[in-house]
Order: sequence, then structure tokens, then C-alpha cells
Amino acid sequence: MVGSNFKIGDEVEVTSPIHNMRGTLFPAKIIGKSRDKTKLKVEYNKVKAKIDGKFSRRKRHQQRNEVEEEVDVALIRPLPPQENKYCCFKLGDVVDAFFCGGWWEGVITDVMKDSTFGVYFRFAKEKFEFESEELRLHREWVKGSWLPPLQQGGVSNTKEPKPRMKEDFVQGTQVEICTDEDGFQGAWFAANIVKVMGKDKFLIRYKSIKTDDGKEFLTEEVDAQHIRPCPPETVVVESFSLNEEVDAFYNDGWWEGVIRKVLRGPRYRVYFKGTKDELLFEHSDLRPRQDWIDRTWVMASQALKH
Repeated sequence: MVGSNFKIGDEVEVTSPIHNMRGTLFPAKIIGKSRDKTKLKVEYNKVKAKIDGKFSRRKRHQQRNEVEEEVDVALIRPLPPQENKYCCFKLGDVVDAFFCGGWWEGVITDVMKDSTFGVYFRFAKEKFEFESEELRLHREWVKGSWLPPLQQGGVSNTKEPKPRMKEDFVQGTQVEICTDEDGFQGAWFAANIVKVMGKDKFLIRYKSIKTDDGKEFLTEEVDAQHIRPCPPETVVVESFSLNEEVDAFYNDGWWEGVIRKVLRGPRYRVYFKGTKDELLFEHSDLRPRQDWIDRTWVMASQALKH
């Protein structure tokens, strides 16, 4: 019988068979077996489903059930116990970091104060900062055992890691704002929250857009749908690739675009879907594209695409 070591209702982790995401582990629950009994049916968390739906090249009607999938048993492993001590990480440790809805393998390259660590992801050539409770030592599940083995007495009940970034919009918070106005689709502008007007309403003041008379920065009321935290800083990339999704700084804001041509300098021609324009940019005017999905920052990197 397929999956004899697993039963319906088990909390597990599923690795992706996609080459650029191989080794990435997504939390899931076993909910059944395939009709031919050769695979197990699993249900992913909502963040994983949204990432798949956003980055998949499949048609929308084929994405309806992204939250569920039938997978080979070889891609499934038990949920590892959570170790008691979080602050035992050191430079060079191979770890898993909870990021983009799953556990991603990386290496600790920086140890900072307040139990914060810099983790470098080889697959995306990016580095991010994580708190200790968002990390775990990397282990493989081999023939029913964890390698390297878990330390005796060093585990506790498994808990969900805290979200990658908590959404906490209060007075003074630095944020980015988008708008539905024609000609501004795909643009994000830096602002500060002046006042929380209600559960989903905020009074904000832009940091670069001024009033018509040019005397002061524009203040307006926006709803939660048009606001997000400022993206976390990433390591400076040496170069961007053809068709890579980026943000380009233009007209006082960050505009979502795609690299259409790589030139010397380095310079790039960037296409903007929202306005259908194609403009020339210096490397210093671009940043890796990140999307805010279910309170989680998702890298719009070629390495993460299906």
C-alpha cells in the first residue's frame, strides 16, 4: 500500500519536484489517496497556494485547486520536531528558514544582535535577515531517521513558525502606497502613516509627492487594500537578467516592470505592463521585485518561478 507510513490527517512537509525549487519544503496535511492508490493527496497552506497561483504559467481555470495536490510518497516526509534552543546558530550553519510559505535551505552568513541572523539562499543569490525562531538546523529524512540526528532531550512540541513579517500599521510606520488611477498601475510610493482612521483606513503622508502648489507633501486617506510595509532590504545584486521582474525608481515611485534588454554599463531597458512603456534605467535605479502576499514577502525571482 502506498504511503503505509502516513495516514490521513498527518501533518507533513512536501518537497517540490521543480528543479529550481528542489529541496524547498512546504507544510501540508495528508487528506487522502489518489484514485489509483499510487500517490497521496495533500493540502497546502494558503501562502503556498497563492505563490503557486501567482507564479504558475498555467491558465487560471487550471489553478482552482492549487491548495490541493497529488504527490509521490518520495516527496513527503514527517514534520520534524522543533528544537528547544533557537540561539545556538553560528556562522556557516546550514539552516532552513521559514520564507514564502515554506522552509528554504540557506547558510548563515551574519550573526547580529537580538538573535537575528543573515541567511544567504544559493538558489536565488539573495540574503535576508531572520530571527532565531524563524530558523531551524537543516536535516534530511533518510530511511526513517533524521540526519544529522536530533540531540537527545532537545526537542519540544512542534509549533508553527511566526509569520515572516507581522503587519502592524500604526502612526509613524513607513509604508508603500499604490493607486488605481489610470497611468499609475503597478507603482508604489513611499509614505508615512499619520493616523489610523479605522480598522482598514489610514491617513498617510507621501515622502516624495507634493501638493499642487508644491509647498508640502501630499496627505490623503487610503484603505488597507492599497497599503503594504516597506519591502525588506536585500543584498545588492551584481546584475539583472533578461525577463527578470524588477522595481524601477521613476517619477518618485517604484514601478513594477520586466527586464526586456540588458545593455552595457550596466543599463537595462525595462517594460511596464501597466502603462505599456519601455524605458532605459541604470542598475542603481532598480531593485529585485518583491510581492506582499498574506503577510509574507515573496521574491518574484526567476529561481522561484515554475
